[in-house]
Amino acid sequence: MPGFEFFGAEERKEVNDVLETGILMRYGFDGPRKGIWKSKEMEAAVCETFGCRYAQLVSSGTAALTAAMNALGIGYGDEIIVPAFTFVASFEAVLSVGAVPVLVDVDDTLTLNPEAVRNAITPKTKCIMPVHMCGGMADMDALVAICKEHNLILLEDACQSIGGTYKGKKLGTIGDAGTFSFDFVKTITCGEGGVIMTNREDVYIASDGYSDHGHDHKGGLDRGADLHPFIGYNFRISELHAAVGVAQIKKLDTFLRIQRSNNKLLREILATIPEISFRRIPDEAGDSCSFLSWFLPTEAITKAVVAEMKIQGILAGNFYWFVNNWHYITKWDHLKNAVTLNHVHPDLKAAVIHHANKDFSASDAVMGRCVSTAISLLWTEEQIKTKGEQMKAVINKILKEQQVHA
Repeated sequence: MPGFEFFGAEERKEVNDVLETGILMRYGFDGPRKGIWKSKEMEAAVCETFGCRYAQLVSSGTAALTAAMNALGIGYGDEIIVPAFTFVASFEAVLSVGAVPVLVDVDDTLTLNPEAVRNAITPKTKCIMPVHMCGGMADMDALVAICKEHNLILLEDACQSIGGTYKGKKLGTIGDAGTFSFDFVKTITCGEGGVIMTNREDVYIASDGYSDHGHDHKGGLDRGADLHPFIGYNFRISELHAAVGVAQIKKLDTFLRIQRSNNKLLREILATIPEISFRRIPDEAGDSCSFLSWFLPTEAITKAVVAEMKIQGILAGNFYWFVNNWHYITKWDHLKNAVTLNHVHPDLKAAVIHHANKDFSASDAVMGRCVSTAISLLWTEEQIKTKGEQMKAVINKILKEQQVHA
């Protein structure tokens, strides 16, 4: 996800604005900062760009999820339904508030299978957390309906799908709250950073306070006069990081336009192989196109293609999530064994181990055949053609060999 690929004079200008004042903290120091408030500027730009009422910048996407869960009142004993294909931060945030991550199967959207979600609901279920993976989106109509039927919170982890939409609404703005990550390899980067987006004033106020030690931010010019209506934490973003985001968010439409063009060109090449199918996108017009995700007929063929691409030196940028240490349940031994540095309640540990060791064969059948190709903003049309033809040659080679062996 390519924000770092287009880093230049615009970002340097915004960062230098902060350096010239010397005020790197987002709160206080009202006089010396000389009217430079990059965090506030970025939050306003998020609201305008994505169509939400409120935005609270924090230090990471993980911090955004954690703060949002606290603001939504999610805590000990609550169950949060999350997909078996996500980034480890999703379940880390759940555990950080003392809740139980209930992992369920994904389908060919690479996101939550609504039927699996329904089957996982118990009296302890508090929240459904779709993770909009690889630029695309979950079936939000189905998930919204489930949440309404069971009176559940809907929290969107949209960290990998910045700029994507679902039926005209920006991903991350459909549920009770949504989050983006602005780390170095996201569509928009701050270097490190994240944001909580919501249309609920109560969630915004709680997120604002929680991310800054519980400050109510009502002290005016005297930060020391702030009250602390509840216990919070330090998830503050710095003005330097926010400054990078101020420049990056202005480039989002350009990023999306190039992504979609490059994705389409590569897809057209791979689509000439009859054995290839592509990820199902619930709203194709809303795909941010940061990845092109494609399927081969069997797990064995997919593994052989990945191995051959590695041998030929063209695997870079192609992700076989099925054996990826960060993103799929098969490699999360630390979660399956509930390995933590601190002591956790035995009931929580037992619940984590139970849910992480369930049968995920339905997800395996999807993820074992899936490869996601990251889309670069810097590719030329000639480079896309070369890349696509190289991938096509490998795939056809393996398909022919597998047919012979069969």
